Amino acid sequence: MKSFSEEQKLGTLELLLIKPLSIWQLVLGKFFGALLLCILALLPTMLYVWTIGDLGMSTNNFDLGVVYGSYFGLLLLIGTYTSIGLFASVLTSNQIVAFLLALLCCFLFYFGLDALSTLMSNGDWQNSIQSLGAKAHFKNMGRGILDIREVFYFISITLFFLYMTAHRLNHSTK
Repeated sequence: MKSFSEEQKLGTLELLLIKPLSIWQLVLGKFFGALLLCILALLPTMLYVWTIGDLGMSTNNFDLGVVYGSYFGLLLLIGTYTSIGLFASVLTSNQIVAFLLALLCCFLFYFGLDALSTLMSNGDWQNSIQSLGAKAHFKNMGRGILDIREVFYFISITLFFLYMTAHRLNHSTK
């Protein structure tokens, strides 16, 4: 949340914008930096998988496909949430407001659309609205089912929010 909001607050965003970088290079640099930080925080949890697999009566007595699918889905979800956080950060110069805005947006993407679908009485409408949310797509990956539609969903949402971030930055410079 601090990426662009703190830059705006301190007045250093203008310094970044006059560098010989395109808006997309700036946005992708911030995105991949934040994504790498999240991945580094996730890496130690692989130790749990190794430990649980090694301590069983028979080694690796669980379905590794489910574990790998969950980690892959989590990486895609982290990318989506990171892009939402960048977009929220570019909307305001207050990082607390950016955090709350990103938290609300991420919550609505994961739980909100799923909860909204329960209000519908028609089963087709329920499934349609539920399939718009991240929870349904992540749940399938958590079961070890890797479908290109789930991957496309997360990548398209990530690219959409990165585009909106770049668009907002482009208009704030004019």
